[in-house]
Amino acid sequence: MSSLPLLPDSEPRQKLVGIARIAAEGESLREGHNVEYFTLGTRSLLNRVASQRSLPFAWAINPYRGCEFACKYCYARYTHEFMELRDGVDFERKIFVKQHAAELLRQELRRVKPGEGIAIGTATDPYQPAERRFEVTLAILEELARHSGLDIGIVTKSNLVVRDVEILRRVAENNQLYVNLTVTTVNTDLARILEPRAPRPDLRLEAVRELNLAGVDAGVICAPVLPEITDRPRDLEALVRAASEAKAKYICANALFLKPCSAAVFLPFLEEHFPALVELYRKRYADRAFLPKGYSERLSRLMASLRQKYGIGGQYGTRSRRMHVPLAEQQLGLF
Repeated sequence: MSSLPLLPDSEPRQKLVGIARIAAEGESLREGHNVEYFTLGTRSLLNRVASQRSLPFAWAINPYRGCEFACKYCYARYTHEFMELRDGVDFERKIFVKQHAAELLRQELRRVKPGEGIAIGTATDPYQPAERRFEVTLAILEELARHSGLDIGIVTKSNLVVRDVEILRRVAENNQLYVNLTVTTVNTDLARILEPRAPRPDLRLEAVRELNLAGVDAGVICAPVLPEITDRPRDLEALVRAASEAKAKYICANALFLKPCSAAVFLPFLEEHFPALVELYRKRYADRAFLPKGYSERLSRLMASLRQKYGIGGQYGTRSRRMHVPLAEQQLGLF
């Protein structure tokens, strides 16, 4: 097996250190469909969340680095820059598989204090295609099932999560657990260009139904909401209605969070598919990653009225850590 090559411009010019050095030493596992998989040694799986925003969890677990779903708006592309991989598309073409995840987690869970939430999938999808082969997420869940008193949330765009319904039920027996299926739009054609390799929206909603029928609390996060693309009231209503029909426990929404590294991919996408919106986005995100507060407040009011209309609860999370959805809509900003 071959080592991951360095970037062409990173030859003897600088010495790689930390996670960049570890990534460069990773061994190639497989290549196909313009995607390469590499091993990634890691010293820690459970990462303390450092944010100035009030988030409903204190710890994050990401079984992989990078994500094959290739969502055009993905905010997490910057995480590959830590490994000196600065081309935005590297995030979706070079996927790093974390080694010895369960063993690391077993040692680290003692650091979690009562009431501190753990989020799985904040910077990579834990059920992306790599999971079918490498089963890192499955190993993590099997370890979590051996513990009790934890507060766990999973975020995914994949119906592959249904594969693990039995282990999820075991985790939920002695821990607080909720599964969030991210659905940006119910328009399949639009979803296909926004999220080229993610499962169709109807498959994600069916996963919500199956999880809840099996006794695993599951809801929908509409994220990100894209101005002038997915934020029309009729489009959001179609999604809320579909979530209600899928028996989702809750639904909340978050407006687009656009970091510079994400804009480098997203703006060319707009130029190709929505050229009339390019200037609007350039102005709105010229000096900020978030939209103005007024936009989030209008979005929250609209979602509140739609939830009431279709009978979806106004809270999400676990029994011990309920969080009002409007607050979540203003604060999550993870997607």
